[in-house]
Amino acid sequence: MVKIRLRRVGSKKRPSYRLVVADARAPRDGAFIDIIGHYNPLTDPETVVIAEDKARHWLEKGAQPTDTAARLLAKVGIIEEPEARKEKIKAAVAAKPRASKKKAKTGVTEEPEASKEEPEASITEELETSKKKAKTGVTEEPETSEEQTKTIKEKT
Repeated sequence: MVKIRLRRVGSKKRPSYRLVVADARAPRDGAFIDIIGHYNPLTDPETVVIAEDKARHWLEKGAQPTDTAARLLAKVGIIEEPEARKEKIKAAVAAKPRASKKKAKTGVTEEPEASKEEPEASITEELETSKKKAKTGVTEEPETSEEQTKTIKEKT
């Protein structure tokens, strides 16, 4: 299968990519069939240059773009934006807004309604008894069933 994907070029911590047509089995920066463009994410706005005729030629031959390559091809207008990406954008818009950084830094958080209510009496009683045991240093032995005691007696 032939893929349209990015091939990393550029120096350390300064990425730049070539948009290449390559066999799907080839490594990311390995052998490729054709260079159809380049992409630089470090510029503002990011630079995308794609030879439209070459890209259309390979797409007609059945080359499958990766997610990132498809995004870049859609940005230039060679293909439509993938449906999966459209759904992600819709989901992000519909998602609840996140807490601001100021609230997170100051430690101000709201408690859910359930935790504002008084805890049940049985829970508070258990806590009080465990505190008393911790103060006195009394520990209970774990309960053993009759079957466990029989097997212990048989071993001895």
